[in-house]
Amino acid sequence: MTLFFALCFVGLAVAAFCAFVIFWPLTLVHLRDRHVAIAEALGPGAFLRPAALQWLLGRRYRATGDRALSGLATPAWLSLLTLFAGLGMAALLGLLSTVMP
Repeated sequence: MTLFFALCFVGLAVAAFCAFVIFWPLTLVHLRDRHVAIAEALGPGAFLRPAALQWLLGRRYRATGDRALSGLATPAWLSLLTLFAGLGMAALLGLLSTVMP
């Protein structure tokens, strides 16, 4: 049963990854079009750049005051957190299943 729940968390992580792949590029395009200074600070190819992901995880997009940017970046932030939580719980339950008979 533990491995079943671990697999469910993997499914949650996959769904979160799909949401991240949808909202994060939209956020980056919005930054490129309307917030050029931030886009230049994040650099080219910011999709998986650690500095850009730290910018997203730190929720620094809220400092811009742009409601459209927040509307795109908040689901990307939430999906990234869900992705990490799902994979973490799957790994934890996978390790737990090896310890418990």
